[in-house]
Amino acid sequence: MSYLIQEERKKVTLATIYEKKAKGEKLSRTALYDYPMAVLADEAGIEIINMGDSIASVMLGYNSTTKATLDVMVEHAKAVRRGAPHCFIMGDMPYMTYQTSTDEAVKNAARYMIEADMDCVKMEGGFEVIPAIKACTAASIPVIGHTGLTPQSAVMLGGYKTQGRNAEAALKLIDVVKALEDAGCIAIVVEAVPTEVAKIIYERSSVPILGSGCGPYSDSPMINWYDLLGFYTRNPKFAKKYANIREEILKGASAFVEECHNGAYPAPEHCYKMLEGEEEKLLKMLAERD
Repeated sequence: MSYLIQEERKKVTLATIYEKKAKGEKLSRTALYDYPMAVLADEAGIEIINMGDSIASVMLGYNSTTKATLDVMVEHAKAVRRGAPHCFIMGDMPYMTYQTSTDEAVKNAARYMIEADMDCVKMEGGFEVIPAIKACTAASIPVIGHTGLTPQSAVMLGGYKTQGRNAEAALKLIDVVKALEDAGCIAIVVEAVPTEVAKIIYERSSVPILGSGCGPYSDSPMINWYDLLGFYTRNPKFAKKYANIREEILKGASAFVEECHNGAYPAPEHCYKMLEGEEEKLLKMLAERD
C-alpha cells in the first residue's frame, strides 16, 4: 500500500467538514501531540487532529488526563499546528480550565485559540458544561462538545467504561447531545457508546458527529495515532492497529545496542574527516610545540 503525499492539499476548515457531512463523506481523525508525528499525519492525508489531553497518559505517563495543564497543552498544540498546517485541529480544554466559571472558560479558550492557532476547542461533559459552551460561542470561540465516555470524569463514571448500555442511560446521552447542539457546538464527539445508541444520535443530529468507539455512525471515526501505528501491545477494542511501529523501533534500537557493544558502529562512513593534508600539518605543529 502506498502512502499519500498531497503537495497541493488545501486547509481543512469547518466548512469542509460540513460539506463532507452534507455529501455523506467520512473524514479521518486522530489524536497526537508533537511536531514530527503531526508532519506525518498531515502528509498521510489525515483531515482532523485532536490535540488531546490524553497527552497526559500517552506521552507523559500519568494514569489520568486530568494531569494535563493548559501550559502543556498550548505548547504542544503550537508544535502540532506547525507540523500539520492543512489539518483541522481541535484543542482539548484541560481539566478545570472551563468548569469553575464562564469567565475562566472564555479566557482560557481564547488563550488556546490565539496562542496555538487552533481551529476550535473541545469541552467534555453534559448539561453542566452548557453555560461555558454558550459563553465561548457568544465570544466567537467555536466549541466541540464531548459526551459518552468523558475521560476527565472517568472516576465518577466508574472507570473507562462504555456509556449508555441501558435504556435510561442511553436516553440521557441522546438528550445531552441535543443540549450540546442547542448550546451552539459546531460538532460533538461521542465516545464509547453502543452502536444502537450511536445510530440514534447520528440520525437525530444536524451537526457533525465525531465518533470514538461508536461504530460506523459518525462523520469522522477516530483512533489515537499511537494506537493505530502499533506503539503499544494492547489497544482499546475499537482501535484497529494499522502498523507495528513498536516492533520496528525495538528491532532498530536493539541492533544499535548490539553494534555499540561490538564496535560495528560507528563505521568509517559515519565519521568526519579533516581536510586533505591538514592531519599531517596538525601533527607537525604538535611535534614542534612538544
